Amino acid sequence: MPAVCLLSGGMDSAVVLAEARAAGRAPHALSFRYGQRHAVELAAAARVAEAGGAAVHRVVTLDLSALGGSALTDAIDVPKARAAHEIGTGVPVTYVPARNTVFLAVALGWAEVLGARELWIGVNATDYSGYPDCRPEFLRAFEELAAVATAAGAEEGARFVVRAPLMDLSKAGIVRRAAELGVDLGLTHTCYDPVPRGAGVLACGECDACLLRLKGFAEAGMVDPLPYA
Repeated sequence: MPAVCLLSGGMDSAVVLAEARAAGRAPHALSFRYGQRHAVELAAAARVAEAGGAAVHRVVTLDLSALGGSALTDAIDVPKARAAHEIGTGVPVTYVPARNTVFLAVALGWAEVLGARELWIGVNATDYSGYPDCRPEFLRAFEELAAVATAAGAEEGARFVVRAPLMDLSKAGIVRRAAELGVDLGLTHTCYDPVPRGAGVLACGECDACLLRLKGFAEAGMVDPLPYA
């Protein structure tokens, strides 16, 4: 059974790709060149798609940087070294306005073309960065939209389901689940502000994404395979 799986190249989406395969789906991985400042994300997505057995990996270009408003697309400083109680409180400047809404809308279109009825996404509402489009109520609302926004829904009564298997897991739980599924997290990229080093990059170790990732590995009693500055 085909399913569309959003693939950013990060740890969470890599685990979701593996979850989709473990559930017997044929995951069609979908990544975006959305005007993000760092192309390393897409390089990681390609590695993860190949290693994770994606049936197809497609990259769609959508220039969200034309709208601005995010440290991931604009020349805005990425927050660094925030305390644990600050992360997840309020919406940070790394939020890309309506990004998951746009990405899921494109995924929905591809799903309709494929005859798929499931969209898989690696959002998480336990250890997360405070993004409003990572919450269960957003996903439920999108499912309602999908039912009336598609020919399959309007003419056939098709119901599209958004699968978010990591929603209630901590980062430590996600790290442990990756180990159970045999996901190589060394192929992934998480950092919001990577540091160039030779022909590659190092994770900064101080942005919210790095701090949450490192927290997850520490609480899981494992060592992060990524190099840090």
